[in-house]
Amino acid sequence: MRTDIFARLDREPEPPKIETPRMSRHRIALFGGTLAFYVAIVVAVLVSSWLVALDWKVMLFRPYQQWPGLHAFLDYYVVLGQRGPTAVMVASWLGWRSWRQHTLRPLLTLGTSLLLLNVSVGAVKLGLGRLGPHYATQIGSAELFAGGDIFPSGHTANAVVTWGILAYLATTPRARRYLSALSAFVSLGVGLTTVYIGTHWLSDVLLGWAAGLLILLALPWFEPLITRAEVLILSVREQWRARRRQRASAPAAPTAPEPVLLPQSLGGGSGAEGAQEAAGMVPVPDSPAAAGHPGASTRARAHPAHPVRSERTPVTPAGSRRPPHADRAPRSNGSPVRPVTGGSVAP
Repeated sequence: MRTDIFARLDREPEPPKIETPRMSRHRIALFGGTLAFYVAIVVAVLVSSWLVALDWKVMLFRPYQQWPGLHAFLDYYVVLGQRGPTAVMVASWLGWRSWRQHTLRPLLTLGTSLLLLNVSVGAVKLGLGRLGPHYATQIGSAELFAGGDIFPSGHTANAVVTWGILAYLATTPRARRYLSALSAFVSLGVGLTTVYIGTHWLSDVLLGWAAGLLILLALPWFEPLITRAEVLILSVREQWRARRRQRASAPAAPTAPEPVLLPQSLGGGSGAEGAQEAAGMVPVPDSPAAAGHPGASTRARAHPAHPVRSERTPVTPAGSRRPPHADRAPRSNGSPVRPVTGGSVAP
């Protein structure tokens, strides 16, 4: 039994239409405010303002030394912001949602958000090239353009997007509230954990939160593209299935018949002709056996260079087949003279 998403789409009727989020004025205002906060963080780090000094104070405080008992737990907790494991977990859940709701939208939305995350966060990371706290070279410096890749925090931004997509795709207001609170708690904890273990500056975490929130707020602009992608995928799938059905129902191509040697007539015929027919010989075309069996005359015409045996003139050897004997006189062709009983033979 097929249990994939496409089988579910075939088996059951279409569900009620799921309302997709729209770019409302409230969402646009939140997007604009988050974008302004994002730009302010970048500028503050570029000019080495008070935010960079705060970064150094937190780093020199070394939280992992102040509360060492939390280190073992937080080493596992930070995995909730790692892209590979979180993408597998969330994709499994959204795959089940796609199967239940008869749509590919949850999986396509997750793929779109992760693509936007990699492009936007990766470009800023490589463009600014900031070094992490463990690799800092000068106290009070922003450590920019030094070949690093930790600004903004990828773990934090990934936690915001990956877990926030669950709230974005929620179908009821109650589920959306609960999932929003859960994703905020997870992403906040992941960001602070990276500061605790010393892999990120505090400003990296702030920018990571803003980067992930920008992607979630901008997703409604990509909903038409997601819808067109879903229609395209399903249409390609239907064309592929139609070709498979056509190949399965198409008749087999005709093949040339192979020559088959038909047996000669088993009945009729006597004498030499009957013996020839029983032995599988081809009869004379003008004979009754040939007229009754057209295949025999056809084979006779197919090999004109080899005449059939019935066309050959039998040759009877002359004389006796026994070898001559020295003590015997040869037999004469005349009738032998027999003696008359009671009489004499004239000399």
